[in-house]
Amino acid sequence: MNFASTMILALAMSTDAFAAAVSKGIALRKPHISEALRTGLIFGVIEAITPLIGWALGSIAAGFVADWDHWIAFCLLLILGILMIRNGLKNEQAETAPVARHSFWLLAATGFATSIDAMAVGVSLAFIDNNILITAAAIGLATLVMVTLGVMVGRVIGTVAGKWAEILGGVALIGIGSAILYEHTVM
Repeated sequence: MNFASTMILALAMSTDAFAAAVSKGIALRKPHISEALRTGLIFGVIEAITPLIGWALGSIAAGFVADWDHWIAFCLLLILGILMIRNGLKNEQAETAPVARHSFWLLAATGFATSIDAMAVGVSLAFIDNNILITAAAIGLATLVMVTLGVMVGRVIGTVAGKWAEILGGVALIGIGSAILYEHTVM
């Protein structure tokens, strides 16, 4: 994967966390930068670790599926992209009372839930030529930034921006999967 693909992947992986952060920001009475950074750090660390776990699992299987690796990567990214688009299109309106601060465990559970797709992407990255440490760091950093921003502007922009970000992230994953398939079948 080249630099541009890595950056697009990192942003795509951070969009579902951004959408969750927007809702966390909406739920807070007065989101402060310290709470936004705390939330971003928790999400970012989790989001950086999960592709490493997925990559390790995928590396074990890579030798057995070397002839189909590009198809596996494409299918995983296609499915994840479709799921992200579907989640972005859902019409959910949950009203909750404002809170002063979210608990660590709530943030960690939400961060893990939004990083399952990053673990699946890590599996698919085991099948292609990729530096997983750089990719995982990029995903973690993008998530930290996106979640911090999402918390801070959550009350201002509402849930609409979070849904569009998730839809665009899904489209980006499908595009990356298509590029991987193209590179391996045409070249």
